[in-house]
Amino acid sequence: MEANGNDKQLPADVVRLAYGENEFQFGDLRLPEGTGPHPVVIVVHGGFWKSTFSLDLTEPISEDLTSRGLATWNIEYRRVGNAGGGYPGTFQDVAVAVDFLREIAPTYQLDLTKTVVLGHSAGGHLAVWLTARHRLQADSILRTSSEPLAIKGVVSLAGIIDMELMWKLIHYKQRIITDVEIDNPVADFVGGTPAQVPDRYKEASPVGLLPFHSPQILIHGDLDINVPVKLSSLYKEIVERAGGQVKMISLPNVEHFEIIDPCSEVWPVCSSNGKGRSRSDGLVERSTRRERLS
Repeated sequence: MEANGNDKQLPADVVRLAYGENEFQFGDLRLPEGTGPHPVVIVVHGGFWKSTFSLDLTEPISEDLTSRGLATWNIEYRRVGNAGGGYPGTFQDVAVAVDFLREIAPTYQLDLTKTVVLGHSAGGHLAVWLTARHRLQADSILRTSSEPLAIKGVVSLAGIIDMELMWKLIHYKQRIITDVEIDNPVADFVGGTPAQVPDRYKEASPVGLLPFHSPQILIHGDLDINVPVKLSSLYKEIVERAGGQVKMISLPNVEHFEIIDPCSEVWPVCSSNGKGRSRSDGLVERSTRRERLS
């Protein structure tokens, strides 16, 4: 079903489809040239899960990935500030949006055996969570399907992939810097602190759902002050101890938003990993002079 979403004029090559009845339950589908079936990249935008930010953030990279021969499904979802956003609504929305691909795959010639999720910042968290959601308990409120769509691999771009650690980093900033009001978007999103709602953090954070075995690529700029690169490097160690497949690419002298700018020098690193993961069994398709693998 086609959706209106918002009043923005869509490019002619974009099909906006509703996966639910709420005004924010939609996605933008882009198809590459040529006949299908097409590999798919599910794109998840960030913005600290806040309603201030939308899928417009990831529109440029969706366009770029489609120009490289990939179908892209850039999803919107209810966020903190929207009715029903945050825990559990945000998780339920992105899960339903992913499984909705089964309904539209025949019409749009999508190859769901080659489905990758790519997300930035808070969207990186959701991307990894989507890859791990089959590990949820059967009675979890976040579980929307007994058979979630299988994900071939995930690319996290500066992802907030350890929720409790991110909460802690912001919490101590709040304690030290008392003359400026600092909110904690993690607590706002989950609905409390780790001490108050520990079970929520366990099922909301990819760390709590390990082990899962879809290959993961973590790409992070080492100058990122919004989401410290240490979140990715520590998560990588946890995944390796759990027996998972993970590769980290640390980008020297790169900050938080440069990695989702298709005009930046480092975007080819991100796009090649999304494309390589959807088309082959290799975790990393190629390197550039600005990569450092760790």
